[in-house]
Amino acid sequence: MKLTVAIAQATPVALDLAGCVAKACEWIAEAGRRGARLLAFPETWIPVYPLWCDAGTLGKWGHAPSKKLHARLARNSLVIPSPETEKVRRTAREARCAVVLGANELDISGSLYNTLLFISAEGEILGRHRKLVPTFGERLVWGHGDAAGLRVHALPLGPAGEARFGGLVCWEHWMPLSRQVLHAEGEQIHVAAWPHAGEIHQLASRHYAFEGRAFVLAAACFLKRSDLPADFELASDFAASPDVLLDGGSAVIGPDSEYIVEPVRGREALLVAELDLERVAEEKLTLDVAGHYSRPDIFDLRVNRAPLTQLR
Repeated sequence: MKLTVAIAQATPVALDLAGCVAKACEWIAEAGRRGARLLAFPETWIPVYPLWCDAGTLGKWGHAPSKKLHARLARNSLVIPSPETEKVRRTAREARCAVVLGANELDISGSLYNTLLFISAEGEILGRHRKLVPTFGERLVWGHGDAAGLRVHALPLGPAGEARFGGLVCWEHWMPLSRQVLHAEGEQIHVAAWPHAGEIHQLASRHYAFEGRAFVLAAACFLKRSDLPADFELASDFAASPDVLLDGGSAVIGPDSEYIVEPVRGREALLVAELDLERVAEEKLTLDVAGHYSRPDIFDLRVNRAPLTQLR
């Protein structure tokens, strides 16, 4: 059973929700034209990964430009559902291409979350996964997620059956229990969403493929300093930075951890690959961490699926 997939190593229209949605729809349509049934975007691609969270200034208490930037990020973040998600859903349906979209998500409370939004090839919202623990400076930007959306989704392939796909965000790939949940749900195609994919991120992505016996779409962003808005509030934090802030590194990895598409760096690119899902079964001959190589008689993994909410 074969399936064509794609990764959008695209530059977001930074801090511009409408611009990002329009560009996402263009890339979804192009992926569909190239035969892709699944397209993965990088971490918080809408409206940009907040790389200023670790630059220093954001952590200054009461700093007016930082507060203005945070409000700007919130104003341009994705509400689920919304007219913006409706545009993406419609485009996915027209392209017959499922989408895993990384976004800063604005909650009704006003808090932001690092979210993967899963949309089917029929244009249905399958679910959303909020990053469980924001990493280091990210905790100034995002709230903690929950396991309500930590799931694997079905991608129908007609008479051939279905593929099962899921995803994790960035440093969640070093959280063993999160990985095991997706392994146990029979994941065959995994979206590893990163802001950029350097060597350590490649190692994590390849390890995930080997451990889970799954194909991995390592989705990373390409962003230059000149892509930030002219009136970017914390521009001084990046004055001495090289022009390329996030250099991509997107790649497609097989269930034996070997590259199908080598990492692409230094440019925007739509990576397209054909996957043979039979390879998943082949590689499980020697290792299946949720099956014959597991020990449910001595290990017990329980997941709290209840959404975290203020009101019950």
